[in-house]
Amino acid sequence: RSFPKSCKDIKIDDTMKFVGLFSFLAIHSSNAFSFSSNVNCARKFSWSRYGTLDGKTIEGEFTPVNDRVLIKLDSKAQETEGGLILTSKVKVKSNEGVVVATGPGKINQETGFEFDMPVSPGEKVVYGKYVGMQVNYNGDEHVLIQDSDILVKYLGEKLNLDTAEMLRDNVLVKIEKKDEVESAGGILLAKTSAGKPKPTIGEVVKVGPGRYAMNGKLMEMDVESGDMIRFRDFSGNTVEIDGEEYSVVRMNEILAKF
Repeated sequence: RSFPKSCKDIKIDDTMKFVGLFSFLAIHSSNAFSFSSNVNCARKFSWSRYGTLDGKTIEGEFTPVNDRVLIKLDSKAQETEGGLILTSKVKVKSNEGVVVATGPGKINQETGFEFDMPVSPGEKVVYGKYVGMQVNYNGDEHVLIQDSDILVKYLGEKLNLDTAEMLRDNVLVKIEKKDEVESAGGILLAKTSAGKPKPTIGEVVKVGPGRYAMNGKLMEMDVESGDMIRFRDFSGNTVEIDGEEYSVVRMNEILAKF
């Protein structure tokens, strides 16, 4: 009878479980393929074959489809500045993490054009708040979002202006702040009295490559770094970079430049 000489030679029935695999390999150990090698093989085989999703065992990898992105949440966001681990009752949802897996990209139903994915596994991203679905995958908190929910991506340990990269038609804006704002009647109000209105004027710092049209043509951006812009009220998402507040807006939310 022939014995397995490597992990590639192992044929296992779909009903065989993790413990059963160890027993199988122990019985079929040979001089050419030692028991210790079998154990290592079993661990590798089992971890790649089985996982957990929200506490339930699943078979195979948890793979996004279409334009979905699976992101592992930043564990540092679950700690206070003093290093204390927050309990589930007081945790604040993190909107930063590392890309674990992506779908192949969205396909336009009318033209058949397949849009490529703007992020790859291993890249770190910041995405909009209150988007996606949070899941616990293999014991860690993850979130499933659309690629359009991603505001900025970067590589390295820290997000800064050098590492930040804009996606699609996203524009990074250094928002303009004023100590006082004027009411409709011309009366100067303190920021606290006005409820700290969100600024809608700022300077363009970084610009994405543009968005694809339905036919797959890349539409060029109408603004560039250094432009001052005015964008729609209540639009944009705030991102903190190097201790400063920036806003990420889409090209169609920009009203004018000067």
